[in-house]
Amino acid sequence: MRRFGGRVAVAGLSFHIDRGETYGLLGPNGSGKTTTISMIAGILRPDAGSVTIAGVPVDARSGRAKALIGLVPQDIALYEDLSAREHLRFFGRLQGMRGAELERRTAEVLDIVGLAERSRDRVGEYSGGMKRRANIAVGLLHRPQLLILDEPTVGVDPQSRNQILASIETLGGEGLSVLYTTHYMGEAERLCRRVGIIDGGTMLAEGTRRELVSGIGEHDLVTLTFNAEAGAIDEFVARCGGLAGVSSARRRDGVVEVLTDAPDVVLPAVIGAAGGAGLAVSSVAVREPDLESVFLHLTGRALRD
Repeated sequence: MRRFGGRVAVAGLSFHIDRGETYGLLGPNGSGKTTTISMIAGILRPDAGSVTIAGVPVDARSGRAKALIGLVPQDIALYEDLSAREHLRFFGRLQGMRGAELERRTAEVLDIVGLAERSRDRVGEYSGGMKRRANIAVGLLHRPQLLILDEPTVGVDPQSRNQILASIETLGGEGLSVLYTTHYMGEAERLCRRVGIIDGGTMLAEGTRRELVSGIGEHDLVTLTFNAEAGAIDEFVARCGGLAGVSSARRRDGVVEVLTDAPDVVLPAVIGAAGGAGLAVSSVAVREPDLESVFLHLTGRALRD
């Protein structure tokens, strides 16, 4: 648990990451992800509870557990006037690495992130995607047991994003555990064996994609938007609830979400119910079961809300 004044930022949050597993931590802005990551990395001390890495307790004042963690923050943490190779030599020395060991590991991580050919160029000359790949190389250099990647593909070009994702996919096979946060559901579905969805500092659901989708009944999600008063929309929701094939219907602000196993059959009836309630539909979207559907169902918000 972690408080900031009278506000509880993280409460009752508990999860584990297996060796070699990439675990996705998803939540809307303000859900407690950054605070959680900061406590895991030893930047913030929990007000209650504990964090352990490979059986070693994490303490904000101790470097023992921190040496087992590679932290790649969302903001680029590099020096513009140094090359990627110079960065790795600098940070490697801070981790106690020297000589041939440091040179071998530098070459390895540059190859992993696809920067070997540009390793002697100044970081200031890199694209945004190349800078993020260099940032990941720094996090990998000292062979951590847990790599924390906080939205590592934000603002990068498609080529760099694919390089980053491909690099991460290889890490689990080498036994590295990865904690991955992202605003891109497709990345979570591609990389993560398990996902935890948090909001309000608590864990709303956790499991594999199949387990999470099963938790909402594996229904398609039909989303309708209206420019209308709440009372009229509530009448429409009540009408929808009585339609054959509709598992549930609910209003979230000006949006109505309808869960169904047969959207092709239900959609005409839903549109008819809207007309019966005197509503003009602004937009309709049908989404097959996926992590985005689970996320919206649990939080009522998109990742970027």
